[in-house]
Amino acid sequence: MPSALSLTDISAAYSGKRALDSVTFMISRGERAAIVGPNGAGKSTLFKVIVGLMPHLTGDVMVHGHSHHAGDCPSIGYVPQREEVDWNFPVTVMDVALMGRVKEIGWLRRPAKSDREAAREALAQVGLTDLASRPIGDLSGGQQQRVFIARALTQRADVLLLDEPFGGVDVEAQSAIFGILDDLRQRNVTVLISTHDLEMATTRFDRLLLLNRTLYADGPADSALTPERLAAAYGGRLTFWRDGQPMTVTADDCCP
Repeated sequence: MPSALSLTDISAAYSGKRALDSVTFMISRGERAAIVGPNGAGKSTLFKVIVGLMPHLTGDVMVHGHSHHAGDCPSIGYVPQREEVDWNFPVTVMDVALMGRVKEIGWLRRPAKSDREAAREALAQVGLTDLASRPIGDLSGGQQQRVFIARALTQRADVLLLDEPFGGVDVEAQSAIFGILDDLRQRNVTVLISTHDLEMATTRFDRLLLLNRTLYADGPADSALTPERLAAAYGGRLTFWRDGQPMTVTADDCCP
């Protein structure tokens, strides 16, 4: 069977400066993978290329064997970084969930009963049924992330991209999000997350992709995050301690 998501030789640039250089990887259906790397490594750029929000200079994006730009391409759900969303925009939790049905509803048409049922089902899956009428700006950081996951579920997306979903959320919210991801795994939804948290990436994901404009490693944590590969991707911003114990790594790098 075709992979759920496949990128071949993807390159992209901002104002003539290369942001991604010949990135190639593929992810199987139902797999949960994490992209790690320093600030400015191109993680958000990569997601925007995959969902078509940014053009790429070379290469191709395939979803379940179909070109991303083809009309029959399966849908991709995208949860951007919280900093990229205007949380003061006057919409409710239900409004955001219904945005996942835009393709089916069409422009300037009212949602049908089936659309609202799909949105209510998605909100129930992420535990936000009681907050359906609440403005999104009134939610906590973890609740806001769950609203956008609900939008992807309403969209019936089978490939889900989450850009730094754990930034600015507490441990309880992280646990709730992972509970949702565990449920999605049972439904064979493919999940790709970007994160700065190396410890979380090594313990909660099937595969790691180490990125800094180009891909330095792709595989299980023990083979992907070697000191040599980490040093190559992060440059001089990492310090290692081993001294007979599991390796400890600190990064001279600010999180968003």
